[in-house]
Amino acid sequence: MDANGQVVVRRKLRRSEVLAFFQSLTPCLVGMEACATAHHWARELIALGHTVKLMPPGYVKAYVKRNKNDAADAEAICEAVTRPTMRFVPVKDTEQQSVLMLHRARNLLVRQRTMLVNALRAIWRSLALSRRRV
Repeated sequence: MDANGQVVVRRKLRRSEVLAFFQSLTPCLVGMEACATAHHWARELIALGHTVKLMPPGYVKAYVKRNKNDAADAEAICEAVTRPTMRFVPVKDTEQQSVLMLHRARNLLVRQRTMLVNALRAIWRSLALSRRRV
């Protein structure tokens, strides 16, 4: 979108086409919903000279006017990125993302261990109760 809010480009891109598309543009403001891959793309676009702002998806959702699809999401992101009160997420470098991945993997293992211990405890109790009835 331009400064007046008019749509300048409306294109669907495949992943393999994203960098080539942004290389052909003059440096501009790029807004994206924050997710794991958004940080990767933000680093790539910053290297090309663009200004990238990442927003939490929950904050962008308020700007979706109709059904959730890619076009409606893009329109909502364009509107949200220009709001002066919008909160942005800092772009994480690869080391920060690696540490977060390790923490998430550890949390997953802890949750799975807890689920397994609880399941074993439930089985043990049901076996103990069935032996008493005999």
